[in-house]
Amino acid sequence: MDYREEQDSMGVVRVPATAYYGSQTQRAVDNFPASGLKPPLPFIHALARIKRHAAHVNAELGQLPTDLAEAIASAADEVLNGQLDDQFVVDLFQTGSGTSTNMNMNEVLASRANEILTGQRGGRSPVHPNDHVNMGQSSNDLIPSALHLAVVLGIEHQLRPALASLGRRLADLSARFDHIAKIGRTHLQDAVPMTVGQEFSGYARQASAADERLLATLPRLNELALGGTAVGTGINTHPEFADKVIAGLNADTGLAFQRAKNPFEAQAARDAAVEASGALRTIAASLVKIANDLRWLASGPRCGIGELKLPALQPGSSIMPGKVNPVIPEAVIQICYQVMGNDTAIMLAGQAGVFELNVTLPLLAHTLLQSIDLLRLGAQQLTTRCLDGIEVDETITSGYIENSLALVTGFVPHLGYDKAAELAKKAYASGRTVRSVVSESGILDDATIAAVLGPLPGSTRDTEPGA
Repeated sequence: MDYREEQDSMGVVRVPATAYYGSQTQRAVDNFPASGLKPPLPFIHALARIKRHAAHVNAELGQLPTDLAEAIASAADEVLNGQLDDQFVVDLFQTGSGTSTNMNMNEVLASRANEILTGQRGGRSPVHPNDHVNMGQSSNDLIPSALHLAVVLGIEHQLRPALASLGRRLADLSARFDHIAKIGRTHLQDAVPMTVGQEFSGYARQASAADERLLATLPRLNELALGGTAVGTGINTHPEFADKVIAGLNADTGLAFQRAKNPFEAQAARDAAVEASGALRTIAASLVKIANDLRWLASGPRCGIGELKLPALQPGSSIMPGKVNPVIPEAVIQICYQVMGNDTAIMLAGQAGVFELNVTLPLLAHTLLQSIDLLRLGAQQLTTRCLDGIEVDETITSGYIENSLALVTGFVPHLGYDKAAELAKKAYASGRTVRSVVSESGILDDATIAAVLGPLPGSTRDTEPGA
């Protein structure tokens, strides 16, 4: 491999001749463990988006020559378009401020800008990675800002639309199944009847509440630490820099970012990230509930509950022919458990703000963005690969209702709790239905029984007295 020499404040470093990154990136590659994990690309792209606007603003403020700013912005556009993804080579587990990733970005943008201006890749002139690309910024305010930017973009453009589609599908199924009666279940035991539509309406509400929880996190996530530089005081940045960059980001994304209400909190604490993760954990719990119900209600096909029929997607066993498993609910449950595990890491990382800086920012970026993407994937798969094509076995649902001992609950206003319990025990002991036991007892007439229990399964008319 051919190499070129790059110099920084600590001396000369050899880097691959084809690389856009420079000496500080290479030092980080050499120093940090090769875990195989890198800062996520949405975070890298958010960082480039800020750098692009920073270059334009610094030129507007007379801090940076226009030709250098344009070259930096062009290089940032290439990063945003994914053209330079392979140049971000620092391991995820690095310095906790994310300085190495910031310098990776600074060097790539400076190197590519120099190539645009001179035809020569690399170097520190005419564009310098610190003096020009990083002008008015510190890793300590930039990396938290890129984290919030990437997280909000992921929530708004990925997760919320996926949850909205899931909610609409569940609401559609609630309406479609509202006429189908089924037995309710509490404590894994038979309860009183309800409709399949009512059960699905509960799932639909969980999806809409998930969106409400995400929206509630946005006011804090929309605060950006830009302008605080090293410790929050704003040293070495133009007083108008942060507001102008944020205005550019808002125009660019259509979102509502603002300067942090307190720059010291915005750099020293990661409470907004912990809050967002808590919302994601709750959404994961909601999806586990829905997915678990679906797979249990579809259990069988002959020796389980069997009320639902899920789409058959693939053979379910390497040894049992004809077996088909609820693979999508199972995949969604695993996704959600990973999100819950991520939340533990985020909660612990959120406590790592010592004095003026949190030092777990790369880990926070990885786990938060992974959780957002996993929940997006889980919601989409549940919608398109499970709820599309789901059916109800009405023979099963009506049969369970007729055989349920919980039907005796409807007779409590007529007979009292104790008498109704006595009839339920008699039905259980004899293996008969509540309907037949109550009818045989002669305590109530057939019209009252029919009013409480409805017509016999398969009947086309209400049962009349004496029928």
